[in-house]
Amino acid sequence: MVYISHLDLMTLIRRAIRRTGLAFVLTEGFSPHVKISMPKALKLGCQSDREEMSFWLTERPHLEIKEALNRELPEGVRILEVREAK
Repeated sequence: MVYISHLDLMTLIRRAIRRTGLAFVLTEGFSPHVKISMPKALKLGCQSDREEMSFWLTERPHLEIKEALNRELPEGVRILEVREAK
């Protein structure tokens, strides 16, 4: 997964969130997509053990987000921790 671009990683995460069935927030505009934010873009070819990402839900989930997302993500990409923002 070292050679996946920042935008491709965001697309990968968006697709995983959609497949989990979580009640996610969509962006506004002509082509809405799952609203996520990754504050720091990792350079292509660089490896990271931990990246930060935020995404918004419309309601509290009835399932474990971490496990649900990890089931949908490909090998090499894993969710390590999920925290609720205050």
